[in-house]
Amino acid sequence: MELQSIKKIGVKTIPLLNKLNIFTPKDLIDYYPYRYIVYKPTHLKDAVEDSVVTVLATVESTPKISYIRRNFNSLNFKALASERIINVSIFNRGFLYSKLEVGKNITLIGKYDQKKNRFIANDIKLSWMSNLKIEPIYHVVKGLKNSQIHDFIAEAISKEETIDYIPKSFIESYKFIDKKQALQWIHFPKNVNEIKQARMRLIYEEFFLFMLKINYLKLQSKKVKGIQKSFDLKQIQAFVHALPFSLTSDQKKAMQEVLKDLKSDAKMNRLIQGDVGSGKTVIATIAMYATFLGGFQSALMAPTEILATQHYENIKHLLEPFHVQVALLVGSLKKKEHNEIVKALSEGKIDVLIGTHALISQDVTFKNLGLVVTDEQHRFGVNQRSNLQNKGKLPDVIYMSATPIPRTYALTIYQDMATSSIKTKPSGRKEIQTFVKKESDLKSILQHVYEEIKKGHQIYVVAPSILENETSNDVLNLKKNFDVAFNGKVKTGILHGKLKAQEKEEIIRLFQENEIKILIATTVIEVGVDVHNATMILIFNAEMFGLATLHQLRGRVGRNDLQSFCYLISNTDTERLKVLEASNDGFYISEQDFLMRKEGDLFGTKQSGDLFFKIGDIKKDFKILMQTKKDSEQFLESREVEELKYKAILKDIEIVD
Repeated sequence: MELQSIKKIGVKTIPLLNKLNIFTPKDLIDYYPYRYIVYKPTHLKDAVEDSVVTVLATVESTPKISYIRRNFNSLNFKALASERIINVSIFNRGFLYSKLEVGKNITLIGKYDQKKNRFIANDIKLSWMSNLKIEPIYHVVKGLKNSQIHDFIAEAISKEETIDYIPKSFIESYKFIDKKQALQWIHFPKNVNEIKQARMRLIYEEFFLFMLKINYLKLQSKKVKGIQKSFDLKQIQAFVHALPFSLTSDQKKAMQEVLKDLKSDAKMNRLIQGDVGSGKTVIATIAMYATFLGGFQSALMAPTEILATQHYENIKHLLEPFHVQVALLVGSLKKKEHNEIVKALSEGKIDVLIGTHALISQDVTFKNLGLVVTDEQHRFGVNQRSNLQNKGKLPDVIYMSATPIPRTYALTIYQDMATSSIKTKPSGRKEIQTFVKKESDLKSILQHVYEEIKKGHQIYVVAPSILENETSNDVLNLKKNFDVAFNGKVKTGILHGKLKAQEKEEIIRLFQENEIKILIATTVIEVGVDVHNATMILIFNAEMFGLATLHQLRGRVGRNDLQSFCYLISNTDTERLKVLEASNDGFYISEQDFLMRKEGDLFGTKQSGDLFFKIGDIKKDFKILMQTKKDSEQFLESREVEELKYKAILKDIEIVD
């Protein structure tokens, strides 16, 4: 079944749903509410000051519209509620004028001021509600309403076949409700208890499937042998000696661990983790060179074109003098260029291929793939990673992450991986000075910005990577404000995910060449934009991000011997943010992030990848995650795993011998 089969989903609606990563009816069903509003009608005499209440009312006068300023209006009318006439105001709802006829029964949601007898509504329902109503709230984009999403989901549930992935033994043991019932209750609850039961059941299933894949890969990796690679350590030493910098003690240790793995006949499965700028990529580059000397090809997959291009330029610069052929394969390449690279790769004329998920395209074939490097590995799904590995005969695997994984979490999910941690920073680097400030402090911050620009340095400004209409600090507004603040005399540029690849490349080039002084961007700069001349980063609405994401964004500066600065601008949640004021240690910060995050995924705002779940939360639901780890290990030893629905899931992630 396709989206077009759902009533009222037409050609104009489909692109809007696609923006929400909804491409199929199943995606619709799995698009869970991020919060609920519980409406329970209240008598006005019981309304508590400054608290939101729900009141049944009847329109008593024809509404009047007042324009406070351009694009901002107030709709005012009188209504009868709880046996008294009250004054009602609601802002920017002028379209309700014709619907609020005298005598119309309505439900008001908002705050009531007893002294002024005034009700400030934040919403008006055009009928009386029953005694209790729960409204699920979904993330939407401009052009889509919450009610539309709700209606689409209702029909999708009625038409789409539901597959229950929780084994029967666990359903009985934990007394879980039926899958279809859980979906009905999560989207159309009649009471809070239904939400709790539905969430518990759906979170368990989501975690169970994830841990089933992880534990299956663990079992596989224990059974398979790798490719033993032969190379001369003297040639490796010559390569290291030719590097334009000296390796730190942690880098040297990581290098020895990787080289030992490559020489072994056991399949390498190693995680290299360390802060931004700690030098993980050079270790991967040494591994690629060793693989080349052993007669094999290497692949490096990065999550964005920006990061892939950055890696390509840096790695090519280091390897080409040693006669290693390096190529870049990204989605924005023209078909002719793409085909030429694919042909050369299959013929063995390319030794190192760097790219995005374009590397796992069906037409990409390697002659003899011996090493797979995945950067920012948590951003790729289990299937994507195994698909790349399957393009070779059991290649060695290196995962790199600039977001140190909390030890508690790593021990649960990545316990089969060998881990190399790079904590020491290259010599000459200064600690980034971090300050938590409010928007009211912006004047002094801008003064500091101007001082850095006068020194010839450059600035990053980060807008929260959120859905539309959630904040005024979006990229375009911030650009306008910065242009006004500096009278247009300081060149600014904008960078975000919706720009075309060529536009992104041009903006980055101008910033790298110091033509753009202030780059205003979303979290697209989190990985890949590497400008050594940048000495300051301002992050607006910092409270909307996890500490680990903020730390990684902060790592865009301090990549030189200059003193660098980070301003976290927020009017709320400042105590949590002070962890970053106190420490530059990514390992410590990741642990604090794990302990302190209230909601959202570990690595930031609405990002995709292994550590982002549609309904589960690894911090709040950690006990469930641990239970599914144990249950999935037990399940893999049972006969139930032979059922077709499980065989189909596991076949997708098999490592092909």
